[in-house]
Amino acid sequence: MKTALIDDKKPAHFDKHIIGNILLDVAPLDEVQQEPMLIGVRNEAGEIYRLIGATKLNSYMNAVEELFDLGLADELENTEEPKEGCDAIFSEA
Repeated sequence: MKTALIDDKKPAHFDKHIIGNILLDVAPLDEVQQEPMLIGVRNEAGEIYRLIGATKLNSYMNAVEELFDLGLADELENTEEPKEGCDAIFSEA
């Protein structure tokens, strides 16, 4: 799985836990955006500051599970529709 920070967006205070708990390769943002499944992470200001891209469904599901384990909530959990280009968007509950 690949990840990138979005320029000019402040990382959330819990960002180091994401990096510590999920095996992610840092990649350029445009490369991450080409992945078939995207997870966005919002900061305290409500902005998506990090994208996580997954090629395989099991990698995507593992990342989603880890983010839930960190106490984050997926605002798209009860919908099939992507939002802001993401299949899941996590933030503090």
